[in-house]
Order: sequence, then structure tokens, then C-alpha cells
Amino acid sequence: MIAMERFQGYNLDRLRRDLIAGLIVGIVAIPLGMAFAIASGVRPEYGLYTVIIAGFLVSLLGGSKYQIAGPTGAFVPILFGVVMQYGYENLLIAGLMAGVMLVLMGVFKLGSLIQYIPRPVTIGFTAGIAVIIFSGQIANFLGLKNVKKREAFHENMREIGMHIETVNWFSVITALICLSVILLATRFVPKIPGALLGLIVSSLVAILFFSGKVDTIGSTYGAIPNQLPELKFPTITWEKLVSLLPPALVIAMLGGIESLLSALVADRMAGSKHNSNKELIGQGIANIVTPLFGGIPATGAIARTATNIKNGGASPVSGLVHSIVVLLVLLVFAPYAFHIPLASLAPILMFVAWNMSERKEFMHVLKTKTSDSVVLVVTFALTVLADLTIAVGVGLVLAAVLFIKRMGRVLTVAKALPDPEDKLVKPIAAEKANACPQVSMFTIDGPLFFGSTQVFKESIAETLASRPYLLLLRMGKVSYLDTSGEAAIAEVFEQMQKQGGMLLISGIRGQAKEVLEASGLFQKLGEQHVFKRTGKAIDYAISRIDVDRCRGRRQFTFSECANLSKPVTKTEKTGKELLSY
Repeated sequence: MIAMERFQGYNLDRLRRDLIAGLIVGIVAIPLGMAFAIASGVRPEYGLYTVIIAGFLVSLLGGSKYQIAGPTGAFVPILFGVVMQYGYENLLIAGLMAGVMLVLMGVFKLGSLIQYIPRPVTIGFTAGIAVIIFSGQIANFLGLKNVKKREAFHENMREIGMHIETVNWFSVITALICLSVILLATRFVPKIPGALLGLIVSSLVAILFFSGKVDTIGSTYGAIPNQLPELKFPTITWEKLVSLLPPALVIAMLGGIESLLSALVADRMAGSKHNSNKELIGQGIANIVTPLFGGIPATGAIARTATNIKNGGASPVSGLVHSIVVLLVLLVFAPYAFHIPLASLAPILMFVAWNMSERKEFMHVLKTKTSDSVVLVVTFALTVLADLTIAVGVGLVLAAVLFIKRMGRVLTVAKALPDPEDKLVKPIAAEKANACPQVSMFTIDGPLFFGSTQVFKESIAETLASRPYLLLLRMGKVSYLDTSGEAAIAEVFEQMQKQGGMLLISGIRGQAKEVLEASGLFQKLGEQHVFKRTGKAIDYAISRIDVDRCRGRRQFTFSECANLSKPVTKTEKTGKELLSY
């Protein structure tokens, strides 16, 4: 059933395109898989296992036709922290737990929640991760000796500073050769994977001229086995599940976010539409199975997904081919990875970090000098100086608080009076208004919710203190009303009742009206005091005012005022002639 849905209409032309795209992406994924694994604090082959198994399962079961999954840069600081604190074995359990969480997120249809993560938060933590990845490769780039990897950014920088005198110039030359080849290939032969080309050229130079003078994968990690590991279930206890819950949750959240962002990028590039919830389920299953073979957590890789589309990928087959290519390379060429210098992998990760930094978007948001700039800088700083969990949590809370503050200012509550020139009710400055001592009107425009109720109360406080007999709230422009807003209106209603006055409402509709009805306030007000149109509400108000208070007034608010202000006649005193208005 799954195959029929995902490969419907498949033909030989699409197969040709998928084979080419899968081959290219597979070649790109090999150095990245090893580099991300090493940067995460585990052996390089674990990255290859992840590319093979997770990449295959996500392509087969995910919700995007073009998604390429595997180890990514975004996971590096998270996985490194878990390895440092809990160890590799527990990283596998955390990854498995994250996979279960992702499946549950997809089952409960939480895929659409990605749209509620503010862009300054995603840009901030992505740029922060890029800084961590880049800085984490300085030691390998320079070939420094006895540098201990730390979790904290400032501690890593201190380690580099303390051992800077151990620079290995052979490593520097190797790294510069790799970086130069990557940059030249990217510019002049973009169809050839620059990372692989740089890795091969710099490794050959090191083998021929610097043999034994630079650290290699073999000298640091030993030989890479040329086979997949056997299926092995990790030892799971209740204590481990409890202690690993926080990192597992972070892995799941970050994996879900990056996967869905990658799927969105693929949609924009290919004009397709992915299934968010299915994608989460596919990612979840991949992260459940991959740890059983020693692989680290995986997610959708934006750069590799884009490479897949640019090279003609037409269906999930290209993702399957990419995994098979990496598997074949592992089986045939794994022994040769022994000679790859760590200095050759460093520029590859640095280049990835530079590309993922979103520096243009970062500067664009920063230049706006708005609350988004604050959220961006705080998220970025906490990602680098603290950790991603704190950074995203604080970023989301800060963004929410600033948004509520902004929305609170959106609400306007203006004193309103009829304009005799065009017979419309308009907001008029209080000092210019011929205010009626008995009927007061306010136009409420915007969302009336917990963040704006104070503005509402302060705006009408002075008028309420003057004890008007009738207060009319024009609510036709209230876009949203929550229970806090309803409570604020209820307070006004109760105060008007205590003062012997009456509250009228006009124009309220839709969601705001439904809230008043559900709370019972609509019934308390009385249907006769709620009007569809302001004109009807004014007519009702004028029919209820104390006419004697209008006698002799020379400042008129309503068109009826001129008639109401006439002196009392003899016939009125005897009750034989009634005043008409």
C-alpha cells in the first residue's frame, strides 16, 4: 500500500533520474556522515550506518518524495553533549526514545505545529549551531595536540588557546588544500561534490607527502569495519528512561523541526507538497531502527535534499539509491578510510557550518531593530553559550511574551461620537467632543484578550467614573475575544448596574459573540441591549435618557439633541402635549 502511494506513475525516465541523483547524493553523504559522527563524539562508521539505515527508511516511509535523511550538523552539539554526559550506549537509547516520540507526534497530527515556531528562533539556533560546529573543528584544522573536547563553548575555546603552540603545520596545509578544492569545485564544477573531491585530493597529498605526520581516522579510531553491525537491542532500564527523557525530547523536537523545514524547502524547490505527519512517523521509525544497528539520531538533511532535487531526483527511489551507494562504498572501500586525515574532514564541516549559518537572514532580522531582533540575539547567544534546549525554550517564551505585548498595543479603544457631516460614528478626541452627559460611546478595534484588557479598562475608566446612564460599546471591529476580555466586559456591566446605568453593545459578531453567549454574559445583558447596528443602539439609548437633563443645553451630540433641549411648554406641564423624538 505504501509503495503504491509513493511510487504511483513511476517509469524508466524517473528511474534514470533517480539513479543519477541517488549516486551523487550518496557520494556527498559519505564524508558528511563520517564527519558528523566524529564531531558528535562517536566513531566515524556510526555516521555511515545512520546514512544507510535511516536514509533508506525515511525515503521509504516518510511524507516527502525528495527527503534525504541522515546525520546533520544541527544534531552535533546535542549528540556530543549526550555522549559526554551519558555515553554512546545511552545515546542509542535516547535516539530510540526520540524515535518513539516522533511517531507519536505524527500519530497525533502535530506536524502542523512547525508553523508556530517563530523564524527568529529557528535562525538564531541554526546560526548558533553553525558557530559551535565551526569552532569545534578548529583543533583538527590546526592539528592541535592533547585538546580535550568540552561541552561548553567557552571551555573549548580556552582549550584551543591553551594548546595553540602545538599547531601541526602539516595538518594546516592538508586542511587548506581540502578547503581550496571545495571552494574551487563549488564555483567551477558544481556538479561534482566538492566535499568528496576535497577529501580525496587532500588525503592523497597527506598520504604521499605527510605520511605519519598528521592524525588520521585510523590513528585515532582504528579501522572501519566493511560491514553493517549485527542487530543489537540496548539494555534499557526504567532509571535510564527517566534520566534520558530530557535529551530524548530535545532530539525529537529538533529532529522534527529540521525534518519538516527540509520538507518545506523541498516543496518550494520541486513544487510538491509533503505530508507533515507522515514525515514525522517515517523519521520516528527510522530513529527507532537505526540505534539497533549502532547508528546515531538522524533527521532530514536540507543540503542533501536540495542536492537531490537539483540533480533530477524524481521520487523516493533516489533516497533509497543514495543509501545503497553508501552501503556499497562501506562494503568495498571501508579499509581505505583508515588513511583519511582528520584535517581533511575539518574544512568539510566548516564549509557546512558556513552554509547553514543563515548569515543573510540573520543580518536582515538584526537590521530591523524590532523585538524579533531581540529574540534572534537571545536564542543565538544561549545556543552558543548554554545549550539548545535552553535557547529554544527561552526563545519561544520571549517571542510569545513580546508578541502578546505587541498585540496588546494593537487594541484601540476610542471615544466615539456621530459626525453630523457624513452621518457616521467616528472616534473623536475627548477634548473636542461635545460629550453627552448621559450616553457615552466607545469604538473597540482589535483583539480583546488577556494582553489587552488593561488598555480597555484604562481607556474607559474616566468615563465610567463620570457615571453615565448609558454606555455603548461598538464591538464590530473586535477580531478576537477570550475569557479575559469577556471578564473585562462583565466588570463594566456590573459597574454600570451598581451605578444604576445600562450597558449596550452593538456590532458584535462571530467568535466574539460566541464567547459572550457561551459565558452567559449575553443573556445577562439581555438581548434587547445587544444590537447589530450602532444606529439602532443610539435610537434605543436616546429613548431611555432623562429628557429633563437635556433642557437648555446648547452643545448637541446627536441630531435629536436640538429637539430635546427645547424649553418645557405649558401643554407639556399639563401633559396634554407630548414631546416627539
